[in-house]
Amino acid sequence: MLKQKYARWMYEWETRLTTRDENRVVRPLEWGFESIAPFLRDHGFADAVPSAEVERDPAAAEAAMVRINELLIRNSDTFFGYKPPTDYRLEERFPELFPTNVRPETLAQDAALKQQAAEGKIPPAQFLRFTSAERTPYPENDLVNARWYPAPAHKDPNRPKQAIVVMPQWNADAFSHNSLCTIFNKMGISALRLSKPYHDIRRPVELERSDFAVSANIGRTLSACRQAVVDIRCCLDWLEEQGYEHFGVLGTSLGSCYAFLASAHDRRLRVNAFNHASTAFGDVVWAGQSTRHVKQALS
Repeated sequence: MLKQKYARWMYEWETRLTTRDENRVVRPLEWGFESIAPFLRDHGFADAVPSAEVERDPAAAEAAMVRINELLIRNSDTFFGYKPPTDYRLEERFPELFPTNVRPETLAQDAALKQQAAEGKIPPAQFLRFTSAERTPYPENDLVNARWYPAPAHKDPNRPKQAIVVMPQWNADAFSHNSLCTIFNKMGISALRLSKPYHDIRRPVELERSDFAVSANIGRTLSACRQAVVDIRCCLDWLEEQGYEHFGVLGTSLGSCYAFLASAHDRRLRVNAFNHASTAFGDVVWAGQSTRHVKQALS
């Protein structure tokens, strides 16, 4: 009886959370072959790219996408492989919220932060920037962004330098999980709070939410997944260049899915924390409440 009451309370609570935002968009089902075709052609899988005739036939297009998915699973090391970027740099700017909802209190918070920055009442922050190994039609999305939280030098000079990559949830604003990074700093662990593809400063200007990261466009969702994983791995490359030796990753919700895939393909990740996690976010999309609008397009 108690378990049933608790389950009902949790479901009703999540329903309230996932229905208070009114800017979720039901987008049409699209196969999105154009988003995954560049990877296929560049890595010797051009035969898997369907013809225009196949794309016009719904049944044939679905079968082609199934074959592509099976191909990517068999060749996941290649799919999540990458050429290391050569344009790492630290950028200093005032932090911005980049809200994903249009609730009055959120918009007021965003306006207040911008006013404080204009008046010099908040300090600038450092952000790691580099060009993603996965390219998309959106230049702002392809410029990776990770807020940098370096920890002070540890009292023990012989302790290996430790760092963690933090991946917040789907549709997170730019302040989500920042407090976790400051907690890690207190433990002597440096942190990179990574903006996921199509999130905060990487979000195309025409979007209010981070819809393109997970949507009814299958190929674009695959591309975003690859981009997130290789971006994590590129962050590890930069951290190694800074002398860090021990690495971890923390992910929440969609961030946990990306973090899990990165850990499965990169042995440097020794410590892994997955919150609100699933190893297959397709299952989450189909059963979750915050993704009802995506399921609606797929049904």
